[in-house]
This record gives sequence, structure tokens and C-alpha cells, in this order.
Amino acid sequence: MTLWLVFALMTAAAIFAVLLPLGLRVRAPADGSEATVYKDQLTEVDRDAATGLIGASEAEAARVEIGRRLLAAADQPRSPAVQSNVTLRRFAAVLALVGLPAIAIAVYVPLGSPRLPDFPLADRGRAPGSEQSLDLLVAKVEEHLKQNPSDGRGWAVLAPVLSRQGRFDEAIQAYRNSITYNGDSAERRADLGEVMVASAGGVVTQDARGEFDRALALDATEVKASYFLGLAAEQDGRSRDAAAIWQAMLDKAPAEAPWRPLVQDALGRVSGPKAPALSEQTMAAAKDMSEGDRGAMIRSMVERLASRLKENGDDVEGWLKLVRAYSVLGDHDKAKAAVAGARAAVANDAERLRQLNEGLKSMGFDG
Repeated sequence: MTLWLVFALMTAAAIFAVLLPLGLRVRAPADGSEATVYKDQLTEVDRDAATGLIGASEAEAARVEIGRRLLAAADQPRSPAVQSNVTLRRFAAVLALVGLPAIAIAVYVPLGSPRLPDFPLADRGRAPGSEQSLDLLVAKVEEHLKQNPSDGRGWAVLAPVLSRQGRFDEAIQAYRNSITYNGDSAERRADLGEVMVASAGGVVTQDARGEFDRALALDATEVKASYFLGLAAEQDGRSRDAAAIWQAMLDKAPAEAPWRPLVQDALGRVSGPKAPALSEQTMAAAKDMSEGDRGAMIRSMVERLASRLKENGDDVEGWLKLVRAYSVLGDHDKAKAAVAGARAAVANDAERLRQLNEGLKSMGFDG
């Protein structure tokens, strides 16, 4: 109700602003006013002649001139300007009083929502936020792509958004469609491989490795592909190969490259102190084991590491090894649980927490 009152006052103010100048019109001169002036002048000439202020000849000449002007004024047609101005003002007043509201209603009815009730005040705090707006935008893009599946630009926009939302399988397909309709490129191949790694919980799978190899075949300087191939080598236990890849990246990179700290941390991880080698008896036993027994032994070692970390949670490197081990074994739920446990264990130590998060980020655990 208050809103409609405000609208009414605004309309009245607009109409008043239009009508006010029309009401301040200049009064038109009365009919015959010019002839009256000349008659007054004749009377004044007669009075001056009677009192001797002017001579008879001068008075006669003045009468002749005033008479000529009086005749000219009497013959001049009356101007219709006054009547025209009155008609124009009346038309403008009608337009302001009736036309403006009519135009406003004609525009509002098709474009506005006159029957939409007011949004409850209690629910305004629950209005859709940025995340809901993003979901709505994604839904619109997906609907557009259903109707236009060959829109390469649409797939290129949608793919990274799906990846950030954790919809990895859909993001993988979106990246594939982007490559199909936009053309092959090193950057698109590297992006596809990255989302495959994220889908696998940080493990560089064989399919992801293939995408990174294709990216480097298209552009040998593709940074993302090189980094993840180094990570694949590390996960395979080939620390020297990983160190060589990352060192080569640093050697070629400019000093201001934003990814240098990430690669430097990764290089420090594989170049740091190594765990003691297994004894010869253990290596020989593992060599003679069946695949199932060897897997059981590895899992047993991983569980012993997990038990040790429960007692000593400050070992950041140990936590990273545990997360990496679970990821390689395919135990993604345990890997996520280890991530949560690691962060809880070092939550009160800012430096250790930073080191942990950087290490987890290199494995694809950004959240």
C-alpha cells in the first residue's frame, strides 16, 4: 500500500511540474487597447492647444499624425494568438492529467507484475545467493547447449565451472566437447587431464597422462602438463624423473612465474630426505609374493603409517605420504579422511598447516 502511495505522489508531482508553467501565462492585451491610446493622445493635444502650450499649426499636425495611426490600428486584423495559446494550454493539461498515467499503465501492465505479492520480509534473508545464481546460470547454459550442442564457446565456458563445482564426470565430457568444436590445443588437453586427476582424487591416471602427453606434443612449453607428468612420476615412485621434470621447468621459467612456488615445493618434496630403503630380506620376500600378498603387505605398511600418525600428528610429510598412498591404492574415502585428520592435527600450527595445504594442493586436494 505504501508503494502505491509513493507512486501516486510521484505521478502528481510530475503532472504539477507540467501544468505549472502553463498556468503562468502572460496576460494578453485587451481588445482595442492601441486605439484607446491614440484617442487619449488626441485629447491631450486638444488640452495643450487650449492652454497655449503648443501652437495651432503644431496641434493640427499632431492631430493629423495621430489620426493616421488611429486609422491604421483600426484597419489591422485582430491576432488569433490568444485563442491559439488557450487551446494549446488546454491540450497540454489534458495530456498531463490523462496521458501520462495512461502511458505509465500501458508500459507497466505487459512488463511488470501487478499481481505478484510482496516478498515476505522474513524470507528476504533467504534470497538466492551467489552460489544459487551460479547454479541458475549453469542450468541456463546447459539448456542452451542441449539446443545447440555444437556451440564450442558454450562448452569452453561450462567446463571449468563444472570442475569447480565438483561435477568432474560432466566437466570431462564438457572439455571433450570443447576440443571437438573449438579445435585441439595444448591448453585444452592439459585442462582435460587436470580434471581427470581431480576426478581420481589427485591420482594421475593413465588416461590423464595420455592427455598431458598430447598437450606437450602440441606445445612443449605447456606448464600444467609438465607439472602433472612430474606428479605422475612421483606417484609411480620415480622421484628422480619427477625432480628432473620439475627442475627443467624451473630452469626455463621466468622469475615472476606465478607457479614457481608450487613447483619448488614439489621439487623439495622429492629431493628431500628419503625414507630408509627396505631390507634385502623384505625386498626378496616382496619379489616372491603373489600380487594379492604384495598388495596386502603394502596396505599393512600404510596402516602402520596411519597408526603412527595418530600418535604423532605433527609429521606433515607423513600425512602427505599417507594421503598419496591411499590415493594410489584407490581408497579415495580413506584419502579424504586422512586429509581431514591431517588438517585437524596441525590446525594450531600455521607453518605446518601451510606446508600441508601446499602438499595437498599438488595432489589435487584443494578443498
